[in-house]
Amino acid sequence: MLLIIGTIRLPADLLDAARPIMASMVEASRAEAGCLEYSYAEDVLDPGLIHVKERWMDRAALDEHFKSTHLANWRADWPSLGVGARDLDLYEVGAPTPI
Repeated sequence: MLLIIGTIRLPADLLDAARPIMASMVEASRAEAGCLEYSYAEDVLDPGLIHVKERWMDRAALDEHFKSTHLANWRADWPSLGVGARDLDLYEVGAPTPI
């Protein structure tokens, strides 16, 4: 399983414009084969900081995601939304263990 965790940053005053675009990205990504989890969350203490969490079944599923139209469209929207810093890390992980 692959886990992607990180953040993206955009101007806080553009969050209202970004929300429906991010929602479309999340919904389309969640519908992809091999997507186990996909979410964006606004930081409650740092406006404009978006936490990203993705879980993918395997590298093949993630590679297909990288070729998707909705990802290309999301990235094309970045300049108008002021998306700046992007800090994402990919981890290969085993099966989860409940705690």
